[in-house]
Amino acid sequence: MRGVFLPGDSTAVLREYGVPRPGHGQVLVEIGASGICGSDIGFIYRGYKGYRGVDGPAYRGVIAGHEPAGRIVAAGPGVRRFGPGDRVIVYHIVGCGLCDNCRRGHYISCGHGRESYGWQRDGGHAPFLLAEERTCVPLPDELSYVDGALIACGFGTAYEGLRRAGVSGDTDLLVVGLGPVGLAAGMIGRGLGAREVVGVEPSEERRAWAGTLGVFDRTLPAGDGTAAAVTIDCSGTRPGRSLALEAAAEWGHVSLVGEGGDLHTEVSDTLLHKQLTIHASWVTSLPAMSELARNLVGWGLRPEKVVSDTFGFAQADEAYALAAGASKGKVVLVPDAS
Repeated sequence: MRGVFLPGDSTAVLREYGVPRPGHGQVLVEIGASGICGSDIGFIYRGYKGYRGVDGPAYRGVIAGHEPAGRIVAAGPGVRRFGPGDRVIVYHIVGCGLCDNCRRGHYISCGHGRESYGWQRDGGHAPFLLAEERTCVPLPDELSYVDGALIACGFGTAYEGLRRAGVSGDTDLLVVGLGPVGLAAGMIGRGLGAREVVGVEPSEERRAWAGTLGVFDRTLPAGDGTAAAVTIDCSGTRPGRSLALEAAAEWGHVSLVGEGGDLHTEVSDTLLHKQLTIHASWVTSLPAMSELARNLVGWGLRPEKVVSDTFGFAQADEAYALAAGASKGKVVLVPDAS
């Protein structure tokens, strides 16, 4: 099979790989869709970077793609919950399974040998993925594989940030940054019952496209003043984070989910005198991801609405260039037509 490799020079290339066979506790997933994440662009595509807890570059030359969803076609010994024919989302981190964070389902925070699909072990940008059964989440029949791929990271990230900030029918929501995670936050905020969902985005093209999705009550350029009980920064930029803090209402909650950059703020007037609560959130847990999939069905919401462009695996170079550049929404890879 051919899988996507990222050389770290702003290209994506196809390489030949063998189809893996599942070992103990593993399943072979036939990929139905695999998303391109902003962290892939920032940490791998443009150049290899590391992060805390990893020696050297985080990417280890494996098949890329940490947002997979598909159908199980084979199961190894010891597999108990899932089997061939089951549709699954793959939680993109494999943890030790024994530490306190893993036992809470937060494999992302495992400190004992955490590995990510698409970073340290082969990911979803190929026809088949070898996955640990314990990282699989049921994909409801009402949702597509593209829906599942988006839940696998971006929608899970937005969901966790909004859950911690307490979004409900008693709050309004301001989303800063209308990239894929920001669009997810707006949709989930709508599902959670927020009274008003407002998006802020400096890019006129992204702002206009977001306004057509039926998710936001208003979409505004970065300079327009507004206030909300809950704000969430999905931009990962200093100006975006500052705006989220400034726009939070008195006794408000601010959720930070965008990767990278730094945070700069005035403390007294912006934080202390408004009695703000700040939440920092990294991805989500296995149970919350499963809960989100069920909730999306109950809310009648389809994540694939935020997808602006879909490419076959053979077009991965074009897909990554668009995702790293001027894409209006989410970019997703799907199997090539046979």
